This record gives sequence, C-alpha cells and structure tokens, in this order.
Amino acid sequence: MHLQYKDFEKIMDIGIRLSTDRDRNRLLMTILDKGMEITNCDASTLYLYENNELHFKYMKTLSKGISRGLDGEIIDLPPVPMKEENVCSYAAIHQEVVNIPDVYASSQFDFSGPRQYDRLTGYRTQSQLVVPLANNENELIGVLQLINAMDKKGKLIAFNEEYDIIIRALGAIAAIELTNLSYVEALKTQIYSFVEALTTALEERTPYNALHTRNVEKYASLLADYITELHKEGKSEKTFDSARKEQLMLAALIHDIGKMVVPLSIMNKATRLDTEIEKVDDRFALLKALYEIDMLRGRITQEDYETAVTDLESELAFIHEIDVIDYVTDENCEHIRKLAEKQHVGEDGTVLFYLTKREAECLSIRSGTLTVQERKEMENHVVMTSRILDKVQFYKGFSMVPKWVGAHHEYMDGSGYPNKLKGDELDLETRLLTVVDIYDALVATDRPYKQPISRAKAIQILKDMAKKGKVDLQLVEWLDEALEQEEQEK
Repeated sequence: MHLQYKDFEKIMDIGIRLSTDRDRNRLLMTILDKGMEITNCDASTLYLYENNELHFKYMKTLSKGISRGLDGEIIDLPPVPMKEENVCSYAAIHQEVVNIPDVYASSQFDFSGPRQYDRLTGYRTQSQLVVPLANNENELIGVLQLINAMDKKGKLIAFNEEYDIIIRALGAIAAIELTNLSYVEALKTQIYSFVEALTTALEERTPYNALHTRNVEKYASLLADYITELHKEGKSEKTFDSARKEQLMLAALIHDIGKMVVPLSIMNKATRLDTEIEKVDDRFALLKALYEIDMLRGRITQEDYETAVTDLESELAFIHEIDVIDYVTDENCEHIRKLAEKQHVGEDGTVLFYLTKREAECLSIRSGTLTVQERKEMENHVVMTSRILDKVQFYKGFSMVPKWVGAHHEYMDGSGYPNKLKGDELDLETRLLTVVDIYDALVATDRPYKQPISRAKAIQILKDMAKKGKVDLQLVEWLDEALEQEEQEK
C-alpha cells in the first residue's frame, strides 16, 4: 500500500486542528485518536515523559471497548523506566520510530508485559508502531504506541512502513504544540504569581477589607459556574468556558490593585474623624481649662463656668456619637454647623473654635466615613488600576482583563465612574464584577466603619439598585440563587 494524496491532506488537517486546540488534554487525545485513524489500528497508548520515566496518559483498545485516562483519570500503572529493553523507552532514548511486525517473533525487546496481558485477557498483541514525540528543540515530550494494525477486513497485519513518516510528522506537530501550550501555561503562571504578589501586598497594606479581593474572586467564580450550569440546562444563553472563566478570575484578583496608591489615612479611615477624634478630645480638655482660668481670673462667674463645662461635655458626647453613627440627618448637620461656630475668646483676643472646618466637614458626612475629596481620591483607584495595568503586557488570553477591571465601578445608567459608561458599553464580565463587588462590600464583616448585613438584605439592596437601572437585575437574581444553592449544599 502506498501513500496517497488524501493521506497528506489528512495530516495537514490534523496539523491545523492541533495548532488551534488550546486544551492540553484534548490535544493529547487527538494525537492518540488520529494516530489510530491514520494507521487503522485497534489499540494505542500515549505516554508522557516526566522525571526520566514514561507515564501512562491514555490507553484505548477498540475491540475491548477500553478507554482509560479520559477526563483527567489517573491510570494506576507503574511508569516505564528508561531502559533500552523496553520498546517505548528505546524509541524515546534514540528518538526513532520502531516498527515491530509481530512482538511474538521479536527478540530485540522485552515483550513479557504484552504477552502476560494477552494470557490474562485473551487479547492477541501482534504489530506495534512506536513513535517518539519530540519538539523542534529536540526535547522529548512522550511516546505514542500504536498496536495491531488491521486491513480493510479487520485482519491483523504489520504497520505499513510508509506510514512511519506520517505518524512521525503527527508526533512532531503534536510535540511542538504541547511545548507551546507549556509555554502558555508558564506565562499564565507568571501572570498569576505577579497578581498574587500584588494582591498580598495590598492585603498586608491595610488591616481592613483584607479579604475583599479573595471574596470577590470567590463570588465571581460561584456566579460564573452557576451561569454555566444554567446554560447546560438551556436556561441561559450566556456561559463561561474554562478560558473565559480563567480570565474573569484574574480580573477579580486584580480589580482593586489601584488601591496600592490610595493614602492609608483614607484606606483605613474607620470613622468620620478617625484618629482626628483625639485632637478634638484634647481641644475640649483645653477649652475646659481655659474656661476655668477665665473663672479664676474673674472674667466669668462660677455659674457661667459650670454652664460652659456642661455644654462642652454635651457637645463632645454628640461629636463622639456622630463620629460613628450610620447616617447623619439634616438636624444633625444643622447642629454641627452651629457647633462649628462656637468659640472661646481669650483675654488677649486669641480665638479657639470648638471644631475646625475639616472636622465639621467630616462630621457632616451623610453616610460612610469619607469626605467628598477623600472619596474622589478613593475612586481614583480605578484610574490608577488602569494605569498600572497599562504597563503590563498581558498574554492574549487575558487581554480583556484591563478593560473589565477599569470599568467595575461603572453603572448601567451611566452614573458610575470613571468614564460614565453605560448599557452595552459594559461587558457581561464587568457587570458581574460590579454586582459581586457591591455584594461583598455589603456583607463584609471586616469593615470598621459599618456593620455587616444579611445576605437577604444585601440582595434586596442590589435589586433596588437594579430597579434604578444601575446594575444588572438578572445577575443579581442569579447570584441570589447561586448563594442559596451553595448554602443548601453545605
């Protein structure tokens, strides 16, 4: 039998498929299946070279209905040592194709293993074609062992020697693609290690919301997996394959990296005044002393002094209450405004106000702990995240990460920041990150400036935001369902 044009067409087609398949396991299975198809053989084994041994990766025997190693299954057979009496090892060591017409008639190699297998199973191992898989740098990747070639009637025959070159070409192409995949995996590992280092640095920088990045990753993964399950059930057009989810997870891990440049005084601001409350306490103690001096020098009466001290104690208690309260009302703001106007005038005309302008501004913050300027600096972390990531040359499989991360504080109605994007300008991944980012902020237990709320209340807040057009309602509902499912499975 001579090689025909269709044989070369077949190997070219296989080469194209191998070069476009990014899944390592599928690529390995393609090597095995196509090797069997080209040579019309009954069985095959694919070994991978690791730690100076050949490890079983896939095994298939059509006549016995045997297929092992699929879906990551580990084949519990001892690896083949690199000894020349083993035909697979010989092919690997010398990197040459070995064609055995009949193992029972060969004395070149130790075929006691196949013979024992035949005795136990009733199988008849006859012909073998053993092909080393080496890349373009002559590095050994593995070995493909094809067993029992058949003619058109299914009779066992020797492997046609003219197919050696075809199978060798298949092995070379596959080995190169496996090497390329290894490079890609190494690149991914490097990117993840870089992200992990930055994330760890961010967590160490602030004792507050240190778990936020990890939680956003966890919730993003949970929601992506739930959407994928819905897709399998025909309930969602959206889905996350492994590559898409992998890119989403990287985005989740790196979404707040710009907080590295936010001042710690803002990052760690636990109350409206935070550490500045100590200055207020000291000032009120000074004011009390000044009023006492005024009384002793006869500038005010005993009664005036006692009234001033009572007022000081009352106002200081009010300040401490407002410093930590959840929400500041209009009435509170008016009280703060009047308090900021109070002052002590010394004998020499020196004026000491009860509150500085900044303290009054901080105490007047309606909710949260940040002033307008501080919030702008905090919000600037998104811009800084984009600037940092602009300096990173992302592997093409992660090329969307900067876009998604840079927009995770945008709202669907265009009221978010920093670029007022809206609607279709926001990818599914961006909208997903926004939802889980807000959810974790609401339920987080490590925020000193707020108490955590329940899952139900957090979901309701997100639904209210969705009704106002800010976040994706469908994603909120799916997150709720995914969290409920996770809770039931515990």
